[in-house]
Amino acid sequence: MKLRKVTAASAAVLALALSATACGGDSKDDASSSSSGGGGGTIKVGIKFDQPGLGLKEPNGSFAGFDVDVATYVAKQLGYEPNQIEFVETKSADRENALARGDVKFIAATYSINDERKKKVDFAGPYLLAHQDLLVKSDSDIKEGTDLNGKNLCSVTGSTSAQNVKNDIAPKANLKEYGGYSECIAALQSGVVDAVTTDDSILAGFASQSQYKGKFKLAGLKLSNENYGIGVKKGDTATVDKINAALEKMVSDGSWQKAVDKNLGPADYKNEPAPKIGNIVK
Repeated sequence: MKLRKVTAASAAVLALALSATACGGDSKDDASSSSSGGGGGTIKVGIKFDQPGLGLKEPNGSFAGFDVDVATYVAKQLGYEPNQIEFVETKSADRENALARGDVKFIAATYSINDERKKKVDFAGPYLLAHQDLLVKSDSDIKEGTDLNGKNLCSVTGSTSAQNVKNDIAPKANLKEYGGYSECIAALQSGVVDAVTTDDSILAGFASQSQYKGKFKLAGLKLSNENYGIGVKKGDTATVDKINAALEKMVSDGSWQKAVDKNLGPADYKNEPAPKIGNIVK
């Protein structure tokens, strides 16, 4: 009788062990899984939530914009369907930290590639060449960068755009930094600032919104070249290679141009041709 009890207990332990092994075989890392999709895994992707035409969280909770379309295409090539993507808001000042902490697998958020950032993260791409510009009121007399001396200039905390102007163009500009571009646009509308500076793609997205049509204009200045890349955790070269392959496919099959036309075309944005992978325009 004692022997039969031990045998039953052993069988129960074995059954539990086999069950645990089976469950473990199906589990996936939320940030790094690369199945062919539909297996229950998810991928966390960093985007902006407040940039019309690029990365915008809609009132109904959906997401829209060029960066969103690029991120969705790339995730698909990595093995994830749209419903397996969890978009995470990554503001400019927190992008490097979000990657270092592993909060997201990659970031597609108007993330300009530069030497300082490359010390902290790796980049795939670039996938868009934008240019720094100024957004001003439609009746503004600001026509060039030096006109900003003595004027109030707004940009976002952590962005390189405002510092470019302060260092190289208008050292006497009064810089105001806010947490998001929507705050800068509100300040421009109310007259608190005289100009907002960032990439022309971002500014065009705001200027094309229905509530702002006719109120703002782009100054038309190419103050810098902004090579948008997809940020990846430092050292994750395998993911960089996969994303680069996805971006090349997106261009070759026409999906890239369709995404540009859909998201930035309404603002009459004149985009540069799709950049070559690894080709950084200084």
